[in-house]
Amino acid sequence: MPRRARLQVAGLPMHIIQRGNNRQACFFADEDYQFFLDCLVKLAKRFRCALHAYVLMTNHFHLLLTSELEAGPSLLMKFLGQRYVQYVNRAYRRTGSLWEGRFRSSLVQTERYVLGCYRYIEMNPVRANMVKHPIEYPWSSYAANAEGKPVAWLTPHGEYLALGLDDERRRAAYRGLFATELDQQLLRDIRISTHGGYAIGQQPVPGGHRTRTQSTCDAARAGAANSRG
Repeated sequence: MPRRARLQVAGLPMHIIQRGNNRQACFFADEDYQFFLDCLVKLAKRFRCALHAYVLMTNHFHLLLTSELEAGPSLLMKFLGQRYVQYVNRAYRRTGSLWEGRFRSSLVQTERYVLGCYRYIEMNPVRANMVKHPIEYPWSSYAANAEGKPVAWLTPHGEYLALGLDDERRRAAYRGLFATELDQQLLRDIRISTHGGYAIGQQPVPGGHRTRTQSTCDAARAGAANSRG
């Protein structure tokens, strides 16, 4: 069966997840997380991807980004994966694959889902029972988005900026989003869409993946064009 076409639209945010092979660890020490972030920042700039949120877990990572290039996310992930695997294999004297096949992704088309993805990503360490609160986890964007930790390479999405008239009010409103658990339906929507490669909130059409994919891309491109005015 041919691979399903990946939904990628310039100007629309995308949620990305990449897991370690067989769900095994892909980060082993603090130096690994930092090397990965250094590569991510350089490649995001190269492929014109604005990074909004991230979390690096022990055996996988999540990104929320918007690219000016339709192929930007795929190029970013290709070169990021290659550079990091080379680093790990050299540092730990190992060979073979580190990643579990292709990365999974979904477009994020509506306002409701953008901030939902921020929360979904940054709450990962809490759901995994690694910490009690996201501020305690060092390898995520929560401290920057919620507390104002200086991270020059993070770009707030428009929905984040709409939370308040200034930085202090935006951060307070953002922290308030974490006072309650993520809605279970929203949680399912994000997981199903990312696993299946659908735009979040887009219901898959039975049969004919090409038709569903094309119609979703067409609608998403039109929305992105409209948002750019």
